[in-house]
Amino acid sequence: MTAKADAVIIGGGVHGCSIAYHLAKKGWKNVILLEKGTLACGATGRSVAGIRHQFGTEINIRLAKESVKRMERLEEELDYPESIELMQNGYLMLSYSAEELELFRCNRDLQKSLDPDNQTEILTPEQAADLVPGLNLEGLYGASFNRQDGHASPFHVTQAYADAAKRLGVDIRTGVEVTDIKKDRSHVTGVVTGKGEEISAPVVIAAAGAYTKPLGEMLGLEIPVIPERHQVAVTEPLEMFLGIMVISFAHGAYFKQTPHGSLLLGVGDPEREVKDFNERSSWQFLYDVFEKTTFHLPVLREANVIRQWAGLYDMTPDSQGILGKTEVEGFYINTGWSGHGFQLAPAVGQVMAEIVSGEKPFIDVSCMHLERFERGELIPEPACV
Repeated sequence: MTAKADAVIIGGGVHGCSIAYHLAKKGWKNVILLEKGTLACGATGRSVAGIRHQFGTEINIRLAKESVKRMERLEEELDYPESIELMQNGYLMLSYSAEELELFRCNRDLQKSLDPDNQTEILTPEQAADLVPGLNLEGLYGASFNRQDGHASPFHVTQAYADAAKRLGVDIRTGVEVTDIKKDRSHVTGVVTGKGEEISAPVVIAAAGAYTKPLGEMLGLEIPVIPERHQVAVTEPLEMFLGIMVISFAHGAYFKQTPHGSLLLGVGDPEREVKDFNERSSWQFLYDVFEKTTFHLPVLREANVIRQWAGLYDMTPDSQGILGKTEVEGFYINTGWSGHGFQLAPAVGQVMAEIVSGEKPFIDVSCMHLERFERGELIPEPACV
């Protein structure tokens, strides 16, 4: 059986659903989104869903500024009846060396040069401790803080985009895996699903995180994205005491408290973590995450863990996303966000819709092209964990 579409989007995470909404908003009438599992079942739903202005490259600062602004009014924009659970109490980035603190200062200066209203500030250890009761000050040089940063629910944000896209006519199909992508010479012609259906389409957009790499291979494309497992532990609900997200790049650790009281504890360890499609949790992680997070916040030694999970970062050589066209005409990719994809989805969804529609993007993302890796035009993002 063969169906027809004007565009097929592969991936039902926050990026795929944001792209679907923005395409439909532009008047695209026959858009089909395919997700092999359920919406937000991949990297989106397994993230800690932070949002922040504090980046160290111009492109991410611009995308972040716009995305945070949209998160603040997302429920109204998308007519979503639920709460996306947005909490904007701030992001605290801890520094454990003079060099790192200087990097934070440089990042702050760049942020403010691009946005005079940016509220990033450099704090002393004592000022950081005022924000986080019980914070261990051992070895702490200072911190970077922006009170407009925070976190939201990845499930609600994704569902809000999906619901809005469906009201505009997008056909969202879950439980449907893409098993092949077809092309005629140098132009994409459609996809084949695991249900045996062929969908003819002149435009195919891959927004499948780390799984975008094997999708590209179906067309003979080499997309430099590596899956990297990241794990999160969840504590029992505690009385609310931590309103902000805390990150230590030096230790690769981060933690936050959710609206219902549980703390999410994470560690990024690229040297030790597996580099394949492995989403199984490990006991070694539990030891590592508690060693590092209890160093920063000793009170967590009394907390009980109730569960843990693992998800995949889609890592690129410069920890930056890959956006836009490929050498196969009509095949577009949105991947490689290296752990900061959720928070940029509002702006990136519109950018991708504009690129696919042949328009000039409202934010210039030309530096994020696929060819930059062959050309040596990398744009390393220093603020990643």
